[in-house]
Amino acid sequence: MSKRRPVIITCAITGAIHTPAMSPHLPASSDAIVASAVAAAEAGAAILHLHARNDETGQPDQSVEGFGRIVPQIGAQTDAVLNLTTGGSPYMTVEERVRPAAQFAPQLASLNMGSMNMGLFPMQRRYPDLEGWEKAHLEGSKDLVFRNSYKDIDYILDACRDNGTRFEFECYDTAHLYNLAHFADKGAVKAPFFVQTVFGLLGGIGAHPDDIAHMRRTALRLFGDDMVWSALGAGAHQMRVAATVVSGGGHVRVGLEDSLWAGPGELSTSNADQVRAAKTLIETLGGRVATADEARQILMLAPRRQAA
Repeated sequence: MSKRRPVIITCAITGAIHTPAMSPHLPASSDAIVASAVAAAEAGAAILHLHARNDETGQPDQSVEGFGRIVPQIGAQTDAVLNLTTGGSPYMTVEERVRPAAQFAPQLASLNMGSMNMGLFPMQRRYPDLEGWEKAHLEGSKDLVFRNSYKDIDYILDACRDNGTRFEFECYDTAHLYNLAHFADKGAVKAPFFVQTVFGLLGGIGAHPDDIAHMRRTALRLFGDDMVWSALGAGAHQMRVAATVVSGGGHVRVGLEDSLWAGPGELSTSNADQVRAAKTLIETLGGRVATADEARQILMLAPRRQAA
């Protein structure tokens, strides 16, 4: 019998898209983020994609202090790869967004590979009673460009260059793959390229199987064996995209950052539940869940080190 393929599960714990009023299960404080991340790792997530939040308001918090309340605690309780966002929130400057990764020198950090419209406002139909910053967060996205210029990308690469940090390259559309190829061609980033293709967000590519096949085909043509391919589906697309991607030889990302739902009209109760669902899917399709150390080997990360 052939060996089963190890599939990396990334779990995105809280993000900067959803707001606390949307779900009582969204980790919106430092303690909740730590507990949810540890539980996700215990459920099988090899990589934990981390954002911080303000403990009083639940707003996205890209301060070094905010990450200081979660990174050491998670690092002390799990051997998962800690992946710190440099995307932060589209409302933040690139200087704000890169500070935690520059400070904590994680093994892995996310890097958005191009600017895009970021349309969150359709969620207002589902959540018409939001108030304060949560309402403004959605309404403001009608005129929101998530800026990731070539200069911004260079800035993030330069800020983390001496850390030994490698990157999860988040690609929301075909042009972002070509942007990554541009940086690879000039030697600014090195293989293997951990390409996280994102499907189903308004402003990016859709989540139709043809969209997934197109992104995979383009990425393979550009990067070939130098690519480690992973994907996520936003909202209701999450598990459908995961099934398509695992069937196509890729890795998967789940988590409450990307989807609050376990099924139609049913809120997901935890990040760990989504990881367990992904694990069942992977095993049903003939794979097995990669350990954190296997993820490090696949992505050519440095050996585990204690969180700063």
